[in-house]
Amino acid sequence: METEDFIAQMNAGQPALPGTDLPAKMNELAEEAIKLCMELNTQYTTMDERIEIMSRITGTDVPDSFRLFPPFTADCGKNLRIGQRVFIISGCRFQDQGGITIGDDALIGHNVVFATLNHGLDRTERSGTYPQPIVVEQEVWIGANATILPGVTIGEGSMVAAGAVVTSDVAPNTVVGGVPARKLRDL
Repeated sequence: METEDFIAQMNAGQPALPGTDLPAKMNELAEEAIKLCMELNTQYTTMDERIEIMSRITGTDVPDSFRLFPPFTADCGKNLRIGQRVFIISGCRFQDQGGITIGDDALIGHNVVFATLNHGLDRTERSGTYPQPIVVEQEVWIGANATILPGVTIGEGSMVAAGAVVTSDVAPNTVVGGVPARKLRDL
């Protein structure tokens, strides 16, 4: 299976079920991402080198305005899109098989987790993975240790408080916090 076919099927919400081509490709891409993330995280790198490694992780040109403080991990890398002037702080974990889009001028705090895959609640469906994309619109700030779950869109100009678990969409220009995250105020 080609990477483009894998991405198209994940973006269409196709479950990765045992016995299909999707889990095998998922494992192949994970191994590549692990190798590249180890290169990024186990030695000193300049910002230009980090941008170059992130471009290899994503398979696309990452903007020169991108900033990253390692360590950083991605489970796939190839379904991650990064806008202009995005800043990702240390310790973030991106499970991007289901697709992660980060808009321009987004700030991602320490240890933020993006999870785009889920398992079935019925134990007969639990061995498969079910993708849903995460979209972070422009000028969003996600605080340290937040977790963003599958299928969530965080609206333009919003803030996610530190430690929040975001289980549903965040309206533009709002602050959310808590577990699960709820609206705290408008901006």
